[in-house]
Amino acid sequence: MDVLMLSAEQNTPFNYFPIALQLVIAVGFVVVMMLVSHLLGPKRKTEDKLINFESGIPSVGNARQPMGIKYFLVAILFVLFDVEVIFFYPYAVNFKYLGKEGFLEVVLFVAFFLCGFIYIVKRGALEWED
Repeated sequence: MDVLMLSAEQNTPFNYFPIALQLVIAVGFVVVMMLVSHLLGPKRKTEDKLINFESGIPSVGNARQPMGIKYFLVAILFVLFDVEVIFFYPYAVNFKYLGKEGFLEVVLFVAFFLCGFIYIVKRGALEWED
């Protein structure tokens, strides 16, 4: 019974005070910095500053020109395989606890992605014709 009362006493709203204080300080810092930069920053509005910024390169051609689907496909594949790598982190942290079953699950996970990658290569998704 004493253990239950001890755990109930330890979990009070005051225990979250440091987190709330850090959040208030962080938000306050952002607000103060934005106000200071707005008040102290230069305010020279010239015609050059008010035009849209287009990276300094004069635009050529029509912006509605069709773009190759390969660019989007490569971007999606990058995100897909990048997310795969993110899923390795929990396994790397807990690999001793997960044991052989966890290892087999990770091998199965990698095998599924490897099958998908082989399919992508066989379909020619990474070959550039342009």
